[in-house]
Amino acid sequence: MHDQHDHGHGMAEDLPLLRAMLARRRALKWFAGAGTAALVAGCGGGESEASSSGVTTVSGATPTPTATPTPTATPTPTPTTTGACIVDPTETAGPYPGDGTNAASGSTSNVLTVSGVVRSDIRSSFVSSTTVAGGVKVVLTLTLVDVNATCAPLAGYAIYLWHCDRQGRYSLYTAAAESYLRGVQVTDANGQVTFTTVFPACYDGRWPHMHFEVFSSLSNALSGRYSILTSQLAMPAAACLAVYADTTIYPSSAGLFSRVSLTADGVFGDNTAAQIAQQTPALTGSPAAGYTATALIGIAR
Repeated sequence: MHDQHDHGHGMAEDLPLLRAMLARRRALKWFAGAGTAALVAGCGGGESEASSSGVTTVSGATPTPTATPTPTATPTPTPTTTGACIVDPTETAGPYPGDGTNAASGSTSNVLTVSGVVRSDIRSSFVSSTTVAGGVKVVLTLTLVDVNATCAPLAGYAIYLWHCDRQGRYSLYTAAAESYLRGVQVTDANGQVTFTTVFPACYDGRWPHMHFEVFSSLSNALSGRYSILTSQLAMPAAACLAVYADTTIYPSSAGLFSRVSLTADGVFGDNTAAQIAQQTPALTGSPAAGYTATALIGIAR
C-alpha cells in the first residue's frame, strides 16, 4: 500500500490554494509594516522626554512607564571656587589614635570610653592628670556637611579630634601620663563643633596636622567603634612659619618644618588640590593673640 498524502493532482485544484496563500501574505506584510511604524512612533522623542522629566534612560533598556517617575540620586557636587563641598579623603588614623584600635606597650588605649571625653576645651588632661598643654591657642570650628544634599549641614554627628602637643608628643602614647589634646563634640543644627586647643608641633617626616574621626552618633563614638570617616587636617604653611618662629614654645618645629612639604608628605602628598584646600583650615589671628580656625568636612550620606 502507498501512504495517502493530502494534496491535489491538478492545476485546477491548486489555484484556489495559491490565491488564499497570496492574500494571507499581503495581510501579514501590512500588519508587519503597521507594527514597525507604531514602534518607531512610540520610541521617537523618548530620550528628550525622559531627560526633561529627570528620568535617566539606559541605552538598550526598555523603561517601564510609571505615573510618577522616581527621582534619580543627586550627583556629588563638583568643587568650585565658590566654595562647593567635596567628600574628604580617608586618611590613616596614625599610630596614636587612642580610640581602641591599636595597642601601645602591650595595652590598648581607648579614651573614647572614658567619662569626660565629651568636651570643647581639650587642652587639659582629664584621665589621671590635670596637666594643661602649652602652645599657641587655636579655637577650631568644624562644619560637617552632606555633599549629596548640596552641602547641607549634618546635626547630631560626633567628631573626635586629636593631635600632638607643642613638642610633637601624643598623649596616652609618647606622653603616656597625659590625656590632653583629645576630645569629642556633637554637631549642632548648623553641623558645627568647636574645639579650643593649641597649634600642633611639626615632628620628623610629617606635615603639621590634626586627626579626626566622624561618627553618626554620640553613642557610636563613645563605644569606640563605627567611625564613618577618619581623616586629617593640614595646618596652613604661613601659620606654621609664624608659630614655629618662637623656638622657646616650639623648640624643634622650625628646623623640622623646613625639611617637609605637602607634596612629599606620606598622607597629604597624593591628594588633589581640591582635597588639600578643604583639608586646610582657614586661620585668622597671630601667635601672640591666638588663632580662630574654620574647616569644612564633607561626607556622602
